[in-house]
Amino acid sequence: MDTKKFRGSRTCGCGSHKKRRGAGSRGGRGKSGSHKRKFVHFLKLGYRKGKHGFTRPPDAVKPQTAINLQELQEFAEELANSGGTPEKILWYEEDTLCIDAGELGFDKVLGSGKLSRPMKVRAQQFSTKAALKIAEAGGETEVVK
Repeated sequence: MDTKKFRGSRTCGCGSHKKRRGAGSRGGRGKSGSHKRKFVHFLKLGYRKGKHGFTRPPDAVKPQTAINLQELQEFAEELANSGGTPEKILWYEEDTLCIDAGELGFDKVLGSGKLSRPMKVRAQQFSTKAALKIAEAGGETEVVK
């Protein structure tokens, strides 16, 4: 509707000024009353009230956790010095420190940092750099599923 022709008119062509007074004339503001008096309008527009769609269960996709070589070595030495560590996490094989990253809660070992001693590391995944640095230090990598 062209509003230019209604300039100066009090009601803009909609009858009495009382008829278009407030939000009550349209059944409330916004989407209020969409399941009652505005049902037909919202049905035509396709508006649906409430929650819709699929929500992924929170533990369906476990985020991958990773640890760097230097952090792993510091962590292993700290555990070795504390003494009371379970054997499935940390143990010795012929003076070589062995550690299971999976038991600590890490899936992947990354290659940042330096290794100062040979270590045998058990994990699900190793980056190529991490595997190379462990081998250079005289240690071993063991991939566990």
